[in-house]
Amino acid sequence: MIMMTNKTKKELIVENWNLLYDVGIDVNARKDLGEIVKTKTRSKAWLLGGHTPVILLNGIRGCCCLDRVTPIVA
Repeated sequence: MIMMTNKTKKELIVENWNLLYDVGIDVNARKDLGEIVKTKTRSKAWLLGGHTPVILLNGIRGCCCLDRVTPIVA
C-alpha cells in the first residue's frame, strides 16, 4: 500500500531550502525597516507554528522569516 502525504506549499518551501542549502551558508537578510544585512544561517529552516517558514541567522535575535532571506551564491 502506498501512503500519500499532502504537504502544504510552506512545508515544501522549508523542505526545499533544507535540501538546497547547508547550515552556515552566507545569506542576505532583510530586516524590519528594509536594511539588508549579510550574515550566515545557524540552523535549518522550519515551520514556526505550522504556518511560517523561518530560520536562525547569526547576529539576528530570534528567528527570521525565510521570505526575507536570500542565499548568496558564489
